[in-house]
Amino acid sequence: MTAQSLDTGTPDLIATLDEGVLTLTLNRPEARNAMSKAMNKALQEQLAEAEFNPAVKCLVLTGAGKGFCAGGDVKGMAASGDGTVGAQTIDEAIARQRLNQRATAGKLFKMPKPTIAALPGAAAGAGLSLALACDLRVMASNAIMTTAFARVGFSGDYGGTYFLTQLVGSAKAREMYYLSDRVSADEALRLGLTNWVCAPEDLMTKAHEIALRLANGPTVAYRYMKENLNRAMAGEVDDCLDLEATHHVHCGQTEDHREATQAFVAKREPVFKGR
Repeated sequence: MTAQSLDTGTPDLIATLDEGVLTLTLNRPEARNAMSKAMNKALQEQLAEAEFNPAVKCLVLTGAGKGFCAGGDVKGMAASGDGTVGAQTIDEAIARQRLNQRATAGKLFKMPKPTIAALPGAAAGAGLSLALACDLRVMASNAIMTTAFARVGFSGDYGGTYFLTQLVGSAKAREMYYLSDRVSADEALRLGLTNWVCAPEDLMTKAHEIALRLANGPTVAYRYMKENLNRAMAGEVDDCLDLEATHHVHCGQTEDHREATQAFVAKREPVFKGR
């Protein structure tokens, strides 16, 4: 099966579907893939479609050129003189920001399919938030992470304060937000902010290798697994135990589970069908 290019409505976002893996590439390399309105709109639409498209088993989010995503378009904000409100009322701006965040970072986090961020370069500001919203991350050895918000007088957006606190704890998250220092790939690996670090030329090969493993895995179990893990981040232990019990029993009724048990007895690799 050859890769299928999907129409996103804008050159700012490239979408390809190959062997169950949807790769979304933020495509403004001249601006280190800073988020434009067109990119944000297309990303929302592609994520909404991917959630319900049975052909999409796993999603990879990456950036074109030497960066992952520089976050908001600071140059555009400087030119307009107002980076958050513009012609809207402040209430309209807040409502739109909430919807944008839920439809992008929120969707990556809650989507019942595995999501991977592949970082060829800097993930900064909202770009870092998008990367942290994904289930897994792989970084090129020369990539960096930075909250960056303090440097432009913002408090943070796209869920970064939540995701970062969950991953590294409150004290380290505060340090990273207040000081906005750059975190190298090796330091990110040590802190648990990334799962893998590889040579820049191997980044997409590594990301696709992991994505294919997930795309060929038990998708029903992954859906329940992801919900369990997300609930565990903020839930009470009894709620987590009860949810796990419900999902465990449901998974036991799937074809994938029966196939896996038969493969185990036969000492072969299971072939999952996602049902």
